[in-house]
Amino acid sequence: MSKNPAEYRYAEEHEWISPADNGVVSLGITDHAQSELGEVVYVDLPEVGTEIAAGDSIAAVESVKAASEIYSPVSGVIVEVNENLDGAPDTVNSDAAGEGWICKIKISNPSELDVLMDADAYTAFCE
Repeated sequence: MSKNPAEYRYAEEHEWISPADNGVVSLGITDHAQSELGEVVYVDLPEVGTEIAAGDSIAAVESVKAASEIYSPVSGVIVEVNENLDGAPDTVNSDAAGEGWICKIKISNPSELDVLMDADAYTAFCE
């Protein structure tokens, strides 16, 4: 899998959003973000059922170097969190765009995806 999967959308705050599946998207931090953070030691997951608006801080990732807020680029409701990160937060480092996902969101405004970057634009943004 590419470091920045082509089918994902990306936010300037270095979050990714997967394509919607029945109105539900996955959210995680990008490979670029995890490499800047260093070894992830803890992920503060959001609560299932929480209503969120685009731009809301919904989670935090702590590493040996820093802590970073995670912002949702879309509005909706948290429908699932990646509980595997409780015991293996370093999954964010080893597979940021896959098994290191943070939560799943039932999006309420799909047009918010249109303002996010595609993989090429995000790669250029990071350079």
